[in-house]
Amino acid sequence: MKVRIKWVEDVSFVGESETGHAVVLDGAPENGGRNIGMRPMEMLLIGMGACTAFDVVTILKKSRQPIVDCVAEIDAERANEIPKVFTKIHVHFVITGDNLNETQVERAVKLSAEKYCSASIMLSKSVEITHDYEIKTGTV
Repeated sequence: MKVRIKWVEDVSFVGESETGHAVVLDGAPENGGRNIGMRPMEMLLIGMGACTAFDVVTILKKSRQPIVDCVAEIDAERANEIPKVFTKIHVHFVITGDNLNETQVERAVKLSAEKYCSASIMLSKSVEITHDYEIKTGTV
């Protein structure tokens, strides 16, 4: 896997993937940014969240669960001192569908956290990561 990060100006950058996608990253105004893009640490959390949500949806679909929506809401805490690494990350899944089997939802979240999500598993080597879920009935 390869990516390219190109400096634009001040503390603004464009990240490009080898699959042809691009994203703007920028710093906070107090750090010289113009607030025109996500912060790198936000991007890290989004990547982890997308990775684990991808797994949960895939596992539930393979288990023939009638899932219609999956949202991963992530709260993270960072150290006060530099380096301001993540110290805690909590992932709350909101899974929607009619007649979802709670055991299957719990299994999907656990399998993602412990076996499949490369991003979560990598970050869990240095960050306390917790997960929970809620099941909503209905359509989106």
